[in-house]
Amino acid sequence: MNQGAKIAVVLFQLGGPDSLDAVEPFLYNLFCDPDIINFPGAFLARKPLAKYISTRRSKKVAEHYKEIGGKSPIIDLTAAQAVALERELNKRLPAKVVVAMRYWHPLTEEAIQELKKGSFKKVILLPLYAQYSTATTVSSIKEWKRQAARLNFNNVPTEIICCYHNHPLYIEAIVDHINATLTKFSDLDPKNVDLVFSAHGIPLSLVRQGDPYKTQIEETVSLVVEKGCWTSPHMLCYQSKVGPAEWLKPSLHETIRQCAVRGRKHLLVIPIAFVTEHVETLHEINIEAREEAEHLGVKRFEMMPALNDDPKFIQCLTEVVLANV
Repeated sequence: MNQGAKIAVVLFQLGGPDSLDAVEPFLYNLFCDPDIINFPGAFLARKPLAKYISTRRSKKVAEHYKEIGGKSPIIDLTAAQAVALERELNKRLPAKVVVAMRYWHPLTEEAIQELKKGSFKKVILLPLYAQYSTATTVSSIKEWKRQAARLNFNNVPTEIICCYHNHPLYIEAIVDHINATLTKFSDLDPKNVDLVFSAHGIPLSLVRQGDPYKTQIEETVSLVVEKGCWTSPHMLCYQSKVGPAEWLKPSLHETIRQCAVRGRKHLLVIPIAFVTEHVETLHEINIEAREEAEHLGVKRFEMMPALNDDPKFIQCLTEVVLANV
């Protein structure tokens, strides 16, 4: 591509409520997603079921958001990632970066409307899900295709980036963040500190259908541990289960309990599948899991901060985009 050509990069993210009033409609949008709620005949029951679940869960979920500042931080943090990525890309070629949230503003249709104001030679769809899954990447791509068709935005060549779970800079950024957090345990023998990698769970049915998420998560963890060269023991678990279906195991809560039973008193929880801080890290891990761990006798509990706009992570995204230009 010549230097006069302009590319557009669309950052896919799940999104989060921008106020406490937005919690219920956010949850409704989430549970209306056929890639989240799917069973025989679901197309008939999905909207009433989503309304029932969102109404039933919204008060409790709103309390969680209230405890972390009254809204999801993912909106501002993703915007910062977009600004940083656009700045890096423009050192190499003219580029515009926009954000397309799956379940709350700025929604995919808003991102497309923004792009329609300009002229681009190519659109690159870049999920902020390093590991590919039907529940995240595929859902966002399907929504993009639906809205692009509805808004007549199909005339620009479009490239889809599936994943970058093993990109060296992504791995390095995680290792750097782990090392920075490990300084809080500097008075201990590293062998007495457990590295608990916690990934967002998905239904086991997706894995059985060939979803590569579990395998990619395991590869990411393996590469991080290999790069880190720590003597601390490590384990992988999953969090954020919703509904009665069987999800990936073991759960974060079960892992914490098992650590406590074995007399392990020092835990560093690493949100391995989250590149941006949100309620699953700031509340589910840093408040709920912390309280559970302390109740079970864990003396020190720390959480690795998400990558957010870490320079190495932004450079990773830059390289991934440029490789697809």
